[in-house]
Amino acid sequence: MNRRTLLKALSLPALAAAGTFGWIAAARAKNAYYEGPVSDHFDGVRFFSPGQPQDKGLTELLRWQLGGGRKDWPESFPSPFRDKPPASVEGLRVALIGHASFLIQVAGINILTDPVFAERASPVSFAGPKRVNEPGIAFDDLPPIHVVLITHNHYDHLDLGTIDRLWRRNRPRVIAPLGNDAIIRAEYPDIAVETRDWGQSVDLGDGVTAHLEPAYHWSARGMNDRRMALWCAYVLTTPAGVIYHIGDTGFGDGQIFHRVKERFGQPRLAHLPIGAYEPRWFMKPQHMNPDDAVRALTILGAEQALGHHWGTFRLTNEGVEEPVQELETALRAADVSPERFRALRPGEAWDAAPQS
Repeated sequence: MNRRTLLKALSLPALAAAGTFGWIAAARAKNAYYEGPVSDHFDGVRFFSPGQPQDKGLTELLRWQLGGGRKDWPESFPSPFRDKPPASVEGLRVALIGHASFLIQVAGINILTDPVFAERASPVSFAGPKRVNEPGIAFDDLPPIHVVLITHNHYDHLDLGTIDRLWRRNRPRVIAPLGNDAIIRAEYPDIAVETRDWGQSVDLGDGVTAHLEPAYHWSARGMNDRRMALWCAYVLTTPAGVIYHIGDTGFGDGQIFHRVKERFGQPRLAHLPIGAYEPRWFMKPQHMNPDDAVRALTILGAEQALGHHWGTFRLTNEGVEEPVQELETALRAADVSPERFRALRPGEAWDAAPQS
């Protein structure tokens, strides 16, 4: 194994997934994935979140890695739930597969977000963050998948092997932010990927439209491609109401949440990440903690929130159950009912009540 492969195997999975590779991303004159005009979030080579912090340096990385405070995780953290979803739902049903992977069933359409069925969130099979629970829906128990939504290219969100399996199984529409098509098709040239920019939309049929919205995050698959592919959140406008799905984001100035409410109204359902947030001084620009997530819920005014991005892959310093404990504290402090913001376990489903 050469030095480059070894570095990827031992360092990239844990650090890139957690958002810590700014110091490795060398200057590069050409974007590896995307060519397009300069915009308010693309400088001609790299994407960025306007007005938000971007990359950490080597000193900050070492301060985190050598600073201690990393809580132990169990080798296994099995979920008590196991879902076998119906083939189709005319209303709205959502189940967490694990981490940021949801099955959204709405208006007869089956949608997967950031599907990861791999054992590790890693470019290699022998190192990197390893799941501590099985996917909450077995791959063979998935209904026919019509659409796959990719939020960004980190290994805990873009699993190329799973995308290929889904493509061979169902030929779903694969939607992703700018540049991510090149990453997928470099490995699997036959997969059709539709890319869009922030503020653009994709008609999925049957009254369902996917809208790509900003998130405060970043991207990288390797050692020289930081922020060369775009990242996003999704808003789904559907006959059953507005669904807001975030894969990863920091809270930042909160404007991304105000923007969603102003453009689409109060969501019926919001998928809000609540994990991978410690140490706070390092993770704050790119990952919300539970208190941030409750603040986001308050701004959005969503009827229901489902917490995810916790308890499957160990990426950062907090313990496996701390996100749930801290969410309970944040909800009490904000006087929000715990039923309104549930931290889901893999295989746990939420069924929307019929609309009047």
